[in-house]
Amino acid sequence: MKYAITLLAAAMLSACGGAKQDVTTSQDVSVSTEQQQKLNYPVSRKGETVDNYFGTDVADPYRWLEDDRSSETEAWVKAQNEVTFSYLEQISFRDEVRAKLEKSWNFERIGAPFKEGDYQYFYKNDGLQNQFVLYRQKEGGEAEVFLDPNTFSEDGTTSLADIEFSRDGSLAAYAISEGGSDWRKIIVIDAETKEQLEPTLIDVKFSGISWVGNDGFFYSSYDKPEGSELSAMTDQHKLYYHKLGTAQSDDNVVFGGTSEQKHRYVGASVTEDDKYLLVSAAVSTSGNKLFLKDLTKKDSEFVTILDHTDSDTDLLDNNGDKLYLVTNLNAPNRKVVVTTAAKPTPENWQELIPETENVLRISKGAGYLFANYMVDAIAQVKQYDYSGKLVRDINLPGIGSAGGFSGKKDAATLYYSFANYTTPSSIYAFEPQSGKSDLYNSPKIDFNPDNYTSEQVFYTSKDGTKVPMIISYKKGLKKDGSNPTILYGYGGFNVSLTPSFSVANAVWMEMGGVYAVANLRGGGEYGKAWHNAGVQQLKQNVFDDFIAAAEYLQQQQYTSTDKLAIRGGSNGGLLVGAAMTQRPELFKVALPAVGVLDMLRYHTFTAGAGWAYDYGTAEQSAAMFQYLKGYSPVHNVKQGVTYPATMVTTADHDDRVVPAHSFKFAAELQDKATQVNPQLIRIDVNAGHGAGMPVSMVIDQAADIFSFTLYNMGYQQLPQ
Repeated sequence: MKYAITLLAAAMLSACGGAKQDVTTSQDVSVSTEQQQKLNYPVSRKGETVDNYFGTDVADPYRWLEDDRSSETEAWVKAQNEVTFSYLEQISFRDEVRAKLEKSWNFERIGAPFKEGDYQYFYKNDGLQNQFVLYRQKEGGEAEVFLDPNTFSEDGTTSLADIEFSRDGSLAAYAISEGGSDWRKIIVIDAETKEQLEPTLIDVKFSGISWVGNDGFFYSSYDKPEGSELSAMTDQHKLYYHKLGTAQSDDNVVFGGTSEQKHRYVGASVTEDDKYLLVSAAVSTSGNKLFLKDLTKKDSEFVTILDHTDSDTDLLDNNGDKLYLVTNLNAPNRKVVVTTAAKPTPENWQELIPETENVLRISKGAGYLFANYMVDAIAQVKQYDYSGKLVRDINLPGIGSAGGFSGKKDAATLYYSFANYTTPSSIYAFEPQSGKSDLYNSPKIDFNPDNYTSEQVFYTSKDGTKVPMIISYKKGLKKDGSNPTILYGYGGFNVSLTPSFSVANAVWMEMGGVYAVANLRGGGEYGKAWHNAGVQQLKQNVFDDFIAAAEYLQQQQYTSTDKLAIRGGSNGGLLVGAAMTQRPELFKVALPAVGVLDMLRYHTFTAGAGWAYDYGTAEQSAAMFQYLKGYSPVHNVKQGVTYPATMVTTADHDDRVVPAHSFKFAAELQDKATQVNPQLIRIDVNAGHGAGMPVSMVIDQAADIFSFTLYNMGYQQLPQ
């Protein structure tokens, strides 16, 4: 299976609960201009850097902020945070919002169990633990702590990023992330004693862990740059094999060591029978090449399955020499095909599960295949055998998202999760032989889904395209334009926004807020064609879809301009930045998180070199340069414009979308925007792109975002 690297939307942790009253005030007044004018932003020095693209000079006065390790940038970050947190501290109900969030978060959450060796493992969080704890137990025995990431660091910022067990479950290799960084360390332990067996592997990035028996495992990384991440852009991703008991310096490069094998992303998987190694190689997020190696034959050569990146193709499973692949090659919504290791190329593929009008995700377990279809972003699951025969349609608990249905071939029970925007995620046990499904675990939280509703609507974008959106809120809501509303979007990298449950968003709805999620073009909700309709010189479609969603919410009187906030993270941060600079009058609050905001230089930063399929690059052509410059948020902040009240959020250790994007955008806003609305940047310290962020930091950030949003919508207090 390909180890795919995508921009992920910045998401809250799952859970919910909270207080019971709407956000209303006895006197709904706007924040005064006089109050806003008291903000004294830090001085952002303007440099004299000018770049030339196809004969056009483009000034880049804040280039110095790209050096996020310099003392000048460090001082700038400190000064910005002082201004931002001083502003937030004046909001009288900020502590109350945080208390609501903390109260709602404080309940036990348990993940689906999985079997390794003689133990059943599961993740659990008692409530406010910064990181989930990994437990294990034998059948009939007591559960014990296996790994507690809360002990990895004093402040909870070191997280468990991945864990993989050897084939018999006697060994485990786990990866940790420090401060939210994409750079990982891998630690190998004896699973029975939990004793570390050898020195820690370091400098691992964008990698899975794929064991071969109990002998060793494959992992991927780049040559780590010194200092700034910028120099990593010319490096190639390499696949290594680590043999237990040997030094990391002796690890062999299996793939990616030559110029012919140079790719931005290289990942590996080993079949369950240890017979084959599959290597996926990609230069961007557009598609992957696929190679096969027979591990049972010494010094065997790689066999090419696909040598182009016109599709996303992964190995699903094997049965001896028979290979089962999932692909969107000539099937934009994906299908399952079968072939042999002797003849693995596309002309030999035989269709097993045909493409349908709905997008397919596929999993395997207990000797069956589970086809999870997205129907207007809603899950429908079908069970197949390995001959392609439909066994049954699986009755899900409701309308929402289902995930799981995976396990080893000999598993007697599989597990899946189910959730939507108003239903907390619950775990179900599924018996694949009978089709019986029983509730395994439901969170014990103070939240009643019956008090809330989600409705799916289809609105019309600028060019006539119908776009789905799910709008969630407390029952009894009056559509009079007065409701505080957050509109969330992503729209890129074939990522699908399917219904999920969030404690923070539930608290927002509990306080009377509306939460709307638009399924924009550029995402994967309707397959490759939907994705391609929002890439490169069609990227404006994504922004038009988002703007049309905002207009729909106002036209239907869910909200109004004065009560509408827009939010998105990573590629969604770009979305917010573009929408607020194109239509500043349409929104009251803008919340771009860890955004890709400098579209002329994004590909020179860290992982950005792999994003050209979606964005194009400024060097690609004069037309592409002009197109990017036309919407790049950093380059489209205009002097004297009143932009929405904006709080940019980022983190100092984000090496996925480096904080320079957010730094530059905030500097431009503070320099050019009118003083009617605040233009702030909130910078988490010792944190990264979002994954592994401790619960305490997530709660703090959510409290600040909601407080800032409501305050700038005119709320002076929350009801008592």
